[in-house]
Amino acid sequence: MASKLGITSQNWRDRPLGRKIWDIVVWLFALVGFGVVGAWAFYQLGFTKDRGAQDRNYRYMLSVDEMKSLSDSVLTTQQVQERWMRQYVKLAAFSKFYPTNAQLITQAAQFGHDPMHVDRMLAACSMYIEDLSEYNDLLRKVEAVLSEVPQREAGNVIPWMADVEWQALREAIVRDKALIIEAGRLTGVEPRLIVGCLIGEQIRLFNSNREQLKKYLGPVKVLNVQSQFSYGVNGIKMSTAKAIEEHLKDPSSPFYMGKRYEHLLDYAVEGTAQDDERYNRLVDYRNHLYSYLYTACILHQTMLQWKRAGYDISNRPDILFTLFNVGFAQSVPKPDPVCGGSHIKINGQVYTFGAIGFDFYYSGELAEDFPFWREHFIPGDRELTEEEIEYIQGSVSNCKRPPRGWEYRKDDSVQAPTVHTSTYFVEEEDEFAGTYANE
Repeated sequence: MASKLGITSQNWRDRPLGRKIWDIVVWLFALVGFGVVGAWAFYQLGFTKDRGAQDRNYRYMLSVDEMKSLSDSVLTTQQVQERWMRQYVKLAAFSKFYPTNAQLITQAAQFGHDPMHVDRMLAACSMYIEDLSEYNDLLRKVEAVLSEVPQREAGNVIPWMADVEWQALREAIVRDKALIIEAGRLTGVEPRLIVGCLIGEQIRLFNSNREQLKKYLGPVKVLNVQSQFSYGVNGIKMSTAKAIEEHLKDPSSPFYMGKRYEHLLDYAVEGTAQDDERYNRLVDYRNHLYSYLYTACILHQTMLQWKRAGYDISNRPDILFTLFNVGFAQSVPKPDPVCGGSHIKINGQVYTFGAIGFDFYYSGELAEDFPFWREHFIPGDRELTEEEIEYIQGSVSNCKRPPRGWEYRKDDSVQAPTVHTSTYFVEEEDEFAGTYANE
């Protein structure tokens, strides 16, 4: 190249140093330019593109994607549930060989509503398994054993949950879902525990005045609000409510919940009218938030009392429900607590308050609305904000109530209901509010 440019070894040696440097720089730029142009042309002509390849398992993947969804099938609820049970059998067998994948699929299935997703996930994993014979053999054996037992047509194994009244109460509880969850957030108590107390109290009231309440609970599906001696949807006594408020403020109390909760039940205006305000909080038939807040505080406070005495009952819902029912006075920490409380007779069978709550808690009912928390009680790591306190204090409706203390009066100065328990009901649109059950 140098000779073509008229450069020989002789005249190169004779060139000045500056000219030599110049020639070298020119040659380098020429080479760089050639390389850039060549690379650009190579790219534009498509020589650098990875044209890809057809995956060797593409037909298998297609078959997985094309598995028919049960949402596209005409199946009854019972048939869908039967399909779910079969999927869990498959996962149990699969876990014997690939426990990690079986666990992941089980967890993922909990967030889905179509059992066919389990089949798809199992099929996707199976693509990497060369020999499925052992798994298939085990699955056939398990299914053969299950097929030997005929499918029984039975209702809920928990007798009181087989009642039609439970279905009505169930709907009424779901209506209050947002308030119950909010009470749990504000108090650090698992909402499912609050619901357990609510169910025990509502069923007890329903069965103590069954005929009077049946005509309302069935068609209207609202919660019963007491206003005689015990108040609100959870039957909180005035003395109990006052004790709860005092425990919140007293760091020396074994029931003290921590600094975060000190102002949880503060009154907007401190003064002599607190008894009336406390009463209004509990018998409010339009907004049950305070009933749930006081309930959650009882659960949290009794749990802490026992824990400080050396007995952790945070994982004993039966004991927590029992203590809620019997009250602070009978909450005596000991190593061998037993489930009990008020006796509740339902269709001829006697239950205790604690057992009713226990039945619900572990029944799986309403688990989508009130799921299990990993920790049933959460200690406060910060104080409630002014906005949160203001929100709580504003959660009392301006509704007509009987005057506080009417249940203790013997004269005719107050027109009181004649039934043992006066009851307020309210429809979702508030068309059926503020009436006594006997009016």
